[in-house]
Amino acid sequence: MTFIATTLTTLISILVVLVGPKMAEEKYRTPIRAIALLVGLIAAAASVFKTLAIVPAGKVGVVEVFGTVMPRALGPGVHPVNPLGKVVQFSTRLRDIKETVTATSQEGLSLSIDVSLQYKLDPTTAPDVYQEIGKDETDILISRFRAIIREIVAAYDARSIYTDKRQEIAQRLRQEMRASLTPLGFEVEAALLRDVALPENLQAAIEEKLQAEQESQRMEFVLQKERQEAERKKIEAQGIADFQSIVSQGLTSQFLQWKSIEATQNLANSNNSKVVIMGGGVSDSGPPPVILQP
Repeated sequence: MTFIATTLTTLISILVVLVGPKMAEEKYRTPIRAIALLVGLIAAAASVFKTLAIVPAGKVGVVEVFGTVMPRALGPGVHPVNPLGKVVQFSTRLRDIKETVTATSQEGLSLSIDVSLQYKLDPTTAPDVYQEIGKDETDILISRFRAIIREIVAAYDARSIYTDKRQEIAQRLRQEMRASLTPLGFEVEAALLRDVALPENLQAAIEEKLQAEQESQRMEFVLQKERQEAERKKIEAQGIADFQSIVSQGLTSQFLQWKSIEATQNLANSNNSKVVIMGGGVSDSGPPPVILQP
């Protein structure tokens, strides 16, 4: 309608410029022409502007002409469009929905869970989203988001949700939200499990049990370390015993006599003062000892 109005205004202004002054007095002709020309130029510029669509960065445009939606979305930039239609813009930037959902665990306990959904519109699906959902998709996404998180939480017990299954639940939530929202034209970037609030008595019991488990694991580590140390000492003692056994087997009388002779020879060759006693004692069956003194 705006294009039609500006076009008619332009035509009327042209008509006034050409014909109007002839019907007025001489002194009014120039002002009438000037005013009509100015109005005509403004209306003409508005008409031309209606044939162009400017889509800013981070958005896409959907063209609707008399209820018919064009199948191709307009990307960022300037585009020629049908002046009789309208351009509806959709954001393609990443959005974040934060929700606090009350859900029931596997054993029937009520939990309060803070979750976030990060998603964005697939630019190529903007015309379908406009026809099937409209400009505001938040209500539909939040409804699905809440239903899916409640369904997932119902498959886990409260202790698992509060402790070691949070990452697994977040991953399942992301996968199921993708399966649910992709056909609608949305891309799910992340689904985050921010916080889990349990009843106070249950939370205290779980934390106490976790502390006991950690203490038990610490003691098991200490015992394992002691067992390893005992095994090390046992191996070390066995090695010393084996060494002594091998050495004692090699200490024969001939070996000891040879070592004695070798030591005596080294001592006799030294320049220090010494007394060298060679041979056994008086009870030996061999020759009596010989005392050498330089």
